[in-house]
Amino acid sequence: MDANGLQLAIRQIEFARAYTLSLLDGLSDDDWFRRPAEAVTHIAWQIGHLAMAEYGLCLFRLRGRQPEDLELMSSKFRKQFSKGSQPDPEPANNPTPAELRQVLDRVHQQALSELAACAEERLAEPIDEPYAVTPTKLGALFFCSHHEMLHAGQIGLLRRLMGKSPVR
Repeated sequence: MDANGLQLAIRQIEFARAYTLSLLDGLSDDDWFRRPAEAVTHIAWQIGHLAMAEYGLCLFRLRGRQPEDLELMSSKFRKQFSKGSQPDPEPANNPTPAELRQVLDRVHQQALSELAACAEERLAEPIDEPYAVTPTKLGALFFCSHHEMLHAGQIGLLRRLMGKSPVR
């Protein structure tokens, strides 16, 4: 795999994150936990899930779990926002929006830092199921941006259900 694949994956991850962050502009802390009647989720869960997923797809899939990963997010956080978990609408049972943003930002910065130093030959290494795109480490990176855009769409819909203007 050439460096163009890695650079393209990084650019897509950065674009998806910038778009997600644009969807958070203008939201109050209360908006993060609003669950319109038509919705089964809230923005706080979406952001926690994106932090957990970026960790899994960009860090864990590339190099496994490291002891210092607990500084990025706790095991409780990972479990609370993992695939199949149920969004808890009670703010007291969740990290605050500020805490969620801190974890989201910490994981993203760590992922970008490690990807910048990633050896190209490692990207063709296989990964275990489940996977999307291709069963390789590079495939996990590409899925990270696709996954984030899917959840950005859910955040955009939640914004609209709250009566907010669309971002795009």
